[in-house]
Amino acid sequence: EATGEERYAQAARRGVEYLLAAQYPNGGWPQFYPLRRGYYSHITYNDGAMMGVMNVLHDVAEGKKPFEFVDSELRERCRTATEKGLDVILKTQVVVDGQPTAWCAQYDEATLQPAPARAFEPVSLSGYESVGIVEYLMRLDNPSPEVVRAIEGAVDWFHRVKIEGQRVDWVFDEETGRRVDRVVIEDPSADPIWARFYEIGTNRPMFIGRDSVVREHLADIEQERRLGYAYLGDWPHKLLEKKYPAWREKWNQ
Repeated sequence: EATGEERYAQAARRGVEYLLAAQYPNGGWPQFYPLRRGYYSHITYNDGAMMGVMNVLHDVAEGKKPFEFVDSELRERCRTATEKGLDVILKTQVVVDGQPTAWCAQYDEATLQPAPARAFEPVSLSGYESVGIVEYLMRLDNPSPEVVRAIEGAVDWFHRVKIEGQRVDWVFDEETGRRVDRVVIEDPSADPIWARFYEIGTNRPMFIGRDSVVREHLADIEQERRLGYAYLGDWPHKLLEKKYPAWREKWNQ
């Protein structure tokens, strides 16, 4: 886009071709491609893996900057891929008691059932990955009733599972200034936070370390995981406060 040099366009096209090749026939994407044994082959929303692909291919299909140079044939293939991906998104939203809720971080690539990943990543509803999925759904023009239902169900779930009156603080070593722990503090004035993992059905926050034992509090797992993994955060805040109201206004929902 910036230089007009064909060699860069060719490289970008090869990247898009790679993403298209990596898609499963059912519309999902694995964490790695070529495929690897283990949880890597699951359809992966974790850390924005699949939604990163979906956002790029959506931009290519629409000819958005910086993809104006892409030809119509490749754009159409990207559009087909995103349509298949959307089908998987709608099929994998977890429904509890007839109500659509949120998404798990990964799904079995054959059955589309929720699946675990690493020892500390259990089957659960995700307060983090679900944000990126909803934000993608809100990008879609003239949203179908199915898309609207998915968005509304997820937003309702975010409201229901928010954690109030608590904040997460870093603990620093006084001599080195290095982070040495992460703790939950009671604070009635704190903005809402959300858990990374929620038990399906009960919406109970789950804290799980490398021993794969589910515990009730962040303080109950090992220090190494408290430092090295985000179990609590404010991920849905901007979505709920700004993006969702703007989406409703735009489409008169």
